Amino acid sequence: MYFINYQTIIIMQKTIVFLFAIAIFFGACGKSGKTEKLTVASQQGDCVGVSPMKCLLVKKEGQTDWEFFYNNIEGFNYEPGYEYQLEVKVVEREHPAADQSTLMYSLVKEISKEEKTSQDMPQMPSGDDLEDNEPEESL
Repeated sequence: MYFINYQTIIIMQKTIVFLFAIAIFFGACGKSGKTEKLTVASQQGDCVGVSPMKCLLVKKEGQTDWEFFYNNIEGFNYEPGYEYQLEVKVVEREHPAADQSTLMYSLVKEISKEEKTSQDMPQMPSGDDLEDNEPEESL
């Protein structure tokens, strides 16, 4: 006849709790995200999200054209007149709100901050440009 004593049960319970904790730890590591390098322009651009706002203009590593960046970068404080090289961590948001990005960005490292005017910025239409391009009425 096989007999299990009280100490054996305690050891088994501690082992199960330990294995469960390790499984949770490694599961969380899988959501650690990836890192990207971004160049942030010295000027912001006018863009429209839910409402009109100012967006950062960024280039991802290897890109030649600036693009609007509608997200925030947690831990990054933008100052106009400086072009930045950043390393950011990108994590997928599990349950984003309807008007929220599926990605979250956080600053890993500010590689450089240079006082300059960024080159090859996209042409931003002014209010006058928009009025001049009103569609003509058709007859």
